[in-house]
Amino acid sequence: MKSLKKKAVLDTSVVIDGLFSKILEEEEFEEVIIPRAVIDELQAQASRHLDIGFKGLAEVKKIREICEKKNIPFKIYGPVPTPDDIKLAKSGRIDAIIRDVAKEVDGTLYTGDYVLYLVAEAEGVKVEYVVPKKEERPLTFESYFDKETLSVHLKEGVPPYAKKGRPGRFRLVKLSEKPLSKDDLERTISEILKKARTEEKAFIEIKTGGATVIQLGNYRIAIARPPFSDGLEVTIVRPIVKLTLEDYRLSKRLIERLKEKAEGILIAGPPGSGKTTLASSIAEFYMRQGKVVKTLESPRDLQVGPEITQYGPLEGDFEKSSDVLLLVRPDYTIFDEIRKTKDFEVFADMRLAGVGMVGVVHASSPVDAVQRFIGRVELGMIPHIVDTVIFVKDGEIKKVYDLRLTVKVPTGMTEEDLARPVVEVRDFETGELEYEIYTFGEENVIVPIKEKREGTPIEKLAIERIYQAIRRYDPGATVEIKGGNRALIKVARSAIPKIIGRHGSNISQLEEELGIRISIQPRGKRKK
Repeated sequence: MKSLKKKAVLDTSVVIDGLFSKILEEEEFEEVIIPRAVIDELQAQASRHLDIGFKGLAEVKKIREICEKKNIPFKIYGPVPTPDDIKLAKSGRIDAIIRDVAKEVDGTLYTGDYVLYLVAEAEGVKVEYVVPKKEERPLTFESYFDKETLSVHLKEGVPPYAKKGRPGRFRLVKLSEKPLSKDDLERTISEILKKARTEEKAFIEIKTGGATVIQLGNYRIAIARPPFSDGLEVTIVRPIVKLTLEDYRLSKRLIERLKEKAEGILIAGPPGSGKTTLASSIAEFYMRQGKVVKTLESPRDLQVGPEITQYGPLEGDFEKSSDVLLLVRPDYTIFDEIRKTKDFEVFADMRLAGVGMVGVVHASSPVDAVQRFIGRVELGMIPHIVDTVIFVKDGEIKKVYDLRLTVKVPTGMTEEDLARPVVEVRDFETGELEYEIYTFGEENVIVPIKEKREGTPIEKLAIERIYQAIRRYDPGATVEIKGGNRALIKVARSAIPKIIGRHGSNISQLEEELGIRISIQPRGKRKK
């Protein structure tokens, strides 16, 4: 009588997710076959330091051990995939090889991939779809969290640590005296990856050699492996507060600004200062104002309601995401976080296209946030892109700046012909001018006006620029600023004709670049 036991042919999904090993422990099989293509795909992933590769290979070992224990024949069978097959795995090339193996051995294909299941059925291949079961039990790392915990830091050979407190005001606490082993971390990673593949609110945001970033509900999880890191490490971050804009006790004037005028907002602050929490509050504020709000994030960790759609980088590119967003036509887009030059360009393009933008940037001071745009966009365009800078530290709004573009003679200069476009950075609440940004010579400079009134204007910059131009003629030259817009140069008498140039061409060019008048005097002879 023919045996009713099945020949099981496994695809990559049931191996990685550990689905088949549970079935194998409960049922009897005629034979278990893993296609060579599955092994090679897992090996390629592990060689690129991807967690699913390591987990899959460990699962293959477990399946083989169960087969040996139950006296079930186990073999790895099928053609060796070519490098092109592995490269085209996402296009279905590996899946096609796996289906061919199932046909050849007249086996039943076990898969957790619904698309592969449908294709196998269409081709007449015997197939069983194994639905991943959601496990309700808490993840191991969740035991490290309490209501005060901001983040948990796990590393092999080191005891677990946690940051506790509030944004900007936290303490580092050792959670146990016992160092974590590599096996401890591998089990934790295996749990996380399994949960990430079965949870609806889970996204694998980054998956590259040595690094994996996962957004799992409210948890942002970063996994690092050698050679990217010097040891296996898992960092889990969780927001502990969700605030409304009213909780920040903003002035009535600032609330009106956000409602009526602010359309290019930068939220700046050092890491862990509460920028993302404020961005979430502003997103909810605009949604309550009847605005269509979207987000651009990687990872997607803003705590916002279901009415606000959270977008990631489309095919790894925020520029492609912005193309879709312009078709969706949001009133406001929250960009968390702006890091690379391309991110700044996407922010600028969307703002100039008429979309209200709220960007989150790392900066140690409020003016540093503006400075990060210099060189990435034209200086005169900055106030059209960013009109409001909100600086956050220790979870509180410490400073708000208003940006304006005007044409005037910069503070400290007196000649009317030195007028130029100037970006004014003013304290929003008092209206006091704190910085001016303009072109000085060939450079864009940020001049602190408060310091200038105390007697330290752009002198250092002007002196250094003049030195660069004249020291090749006389290394012993001295430069002195007179009256803010005049400079006196003392050089060796023999160097004066070279500095002035034919018909005064050299000195005139320098004056035009710097916007100041330059006088030259001979200095005394150098002592021997």
